[in-house]
Amino acid sequence: MPLNLRSPAFSNNGDIPRKYTCDGENVPPPLQWSGEPAQSKSIAVICDDPDAPSGTFTHWVAYDIPAATHALPERAPVGKQGVNGFGKTGFGGPCPPRKDHAHHYHFHVYALDVDSIGPAGLSKEDALRAMRGHVLADAELVATYTRAA
Repeated sequence: MPLNLRSPAFSNNGDIPRKYTCDGENVPPPLQWSGEPAQSKSIAVICDDPDAPSGTFTHWVAYDIPAATHALPERAPVGKQGVNGFGKTGFGGPCPPRKDHAHHYHFHVYALDVDSIGPAGLSKEDALRAMRGHVLADAELVATYTRAA
């Protein structure tokens, strides 16, 4: 069974509710996954926006989530939090330039064969480097958001 990622807050390729953006409460949306391999020891979640004007922008890096976890409820402080593109630790919601086209926010979940990939505060690049060779399965969920003028 392949790894599957979903959210009760939005459908794949659907609009992310304003609540989870810089125009709302700026909190992480709830995520749920299933189908991780039995050998999984931890889970990592990364959210980025490849449509950002300056290149792919990181909105969230979370890792060392126990493999027994199958969901992150809204605002869940599970595992360790990395540094996002805003230079802050934790989730930074979608916040594209006003009047810009719809941006796509890619939520990635990774099932890993290690308990930990490092200390809190890793960047996306450092997390991906630490995960290299340890990813057993991965899945993606995409949401869109456009800010009003």
